[in-house]
Amino acid sequence: MIYHSVEEHKGNKVYRASAALLDLKNPQKVIGRLSSPLFSPEEIWEKKGEVNNVVFPTGTSIDGDTLSIYYGAADDMVGVRTVSLSDLLSKLL
Repeated sequence: MIYHSVEEHKGNKVYRASAALLDLKNPQKVIGRLSSPLFSPEEIWEKKGEVNNVVFPTGTSIDGDTLSIYYGAADDMVGVRTVSLSDLLSKLL
């Protein structure tokens, strides 16, 4: 599961992308979760916009071993990041 997380940083909220692996038969059971965000606002267009410091994952697609994560950036733009699905799963297990 790709989801957004938020935390306070120097008095401001920062929205990040995170990942967790849930049990297929019982999705209430968390098998693994990344200990740090998958990605955070880095580019100027992710840091400055309608709402600053936002990467908000909204959809995914898989092509072979490539997981593409589509996200809103600063509530003003849309971006895409890619990760290796096998690398991500190995970190979650």
